[in-house]
Amino acid sequence: MKNQEYKEIIVESFIINNSSGKHGLIHIRPLPNQFPFEEHMLVECSKVLITDFPVGTKFSIKAKITSREGGKEFIYSHYSWSYKVLKE
Repeated sequence: MKNQEYKEIIVESFIINNSSGKHGLIHIRPLPNQFPFEEHMLVECSKVLITDFPVGTKFSIKAKITSREGGKEFIYSHYSWSYKVLKE
C-alpha cells in the first residue's frame, strides 16, 4: 500500500483487549465499511485523541495506510494535523 493518497476516514477510541506489545490500553481504530481501512488496523495519530476525549469518541481524520520496513500495515495520520470530533 505504498504511495497511497491520504483520505478522510472516521475513527474511534477504544480499549484494546490484548495490550501485549502496545503502548497503553486506549487506541484508535477505523469504523467498519471504509475499505481499505480495516477495523482491526490501529491508527497512529495525535495522542490528544486518547488523552483529551472519553473512550468511544469518534473523529474524522485524514490518514493513509503505511508500514514500517518489514512490519505490519497500520493507519497513519500526522500528529499535528487537524481533526473533527463527531457528535452521535
